[in-house]
Amino acid sequence: MRVTQSMLSGNMMRNLSSSFEKMGKFQDQIATQKKINRPSDDPVVAMKGITYRRNMIETEQFKRNYSEAYNWTENSDAALDKTGSALQRVRELIVQAGNDTYDAAQRKSISEEIDQLKEHLGELGNTKFGDKYLFNGTNTLEKPIDLSQDPAKVSANAESVDLELSKGVYISVNVDPTAVFSSDLFDDLDSLIAGLNDPDTEGKDISGFLNQMDGHISNVTDTRANLGARHNRVELMEIRVGEQEVTATKIMSENEDIDFEKVITDLKVQESVHRAALSIGSRIVQPSLMDFLR
Repeated sequence: MRVTQSMLSGNMMRNLSSSFEKMGKFQDQIATQKKINRPSDDPVVAMKGITYRRNMIETEQFKRNYSEAYNWTENSDAALDKTGSALQRVRELIVQAGNDTYDAAQRKSISEEIDQLKEHLGELGNTKFGDKYLFNGTNTLEKPIDLSQDPAKVSANAESVDLELSKGVYISVNVDPTAVFSSDLFDDLDSLIAGLNDPDTEGKDISGFLNQMDGHISNVTDTRANLGARHNRVELMEIRVGEQEVTATKIMSENEDIDFEKVITDLKVQESVHRAALSIGSRIVQPSLMDFLR
């Protein structure tokens, strides 16, 4: 086969163009710190990147869910703590009023304090976080307790509020409000107040409310224990999700990010090859007749 000057020149230009393209690819990788800049650069890396990025987005959403879960459990526990303290105070007042030495005026003062504690318990039952009521099951936008009505309006919605904190794992973040802020609680308080205001009520009748109050206090304690157990589980799951995030970030980096030192070395090698190609090309392209006629 006869090799002409035009063939040599054409091959040289193709090789130089290919060399420019390779240097351009290395420069893009250094600028973006990524192995590919478009799916066509490496379809396998691109497809894996989509999967890894989807996992990262899911993990980030789970982390946001943990913040919501903590808001529910911590605010609920704080309200239950105050509820327990209020009920303990009611119990102390029952013990005091159960003494037959207390006269009508003293019992009336106790009944007024218990009435204020009842209002306080109603406010605790209507605890909100943001625009959500914590003690009304899934009906978070409606106030569960209205003591202005007679009898008091107390919601019986005990449906669980579940948050997905890991792939396919849902945790209940609320408490059963009917176990704490039940209509029985406010009915018992109303009966206690009525008994204190009745001059015919004896001390033993007042003391009879101790068993009822102990039952309500026990309900609060059990509810807090259950909530605390779920809170601890949420903390353990958050640690695991944090570890998963670190692993997912590492895998995604290994798939997409460049080995900076290697790319710099490859660019330097390609620059040397390009200079050598230019040098050899200058010798291949010999002067033509037109060069002498200029």
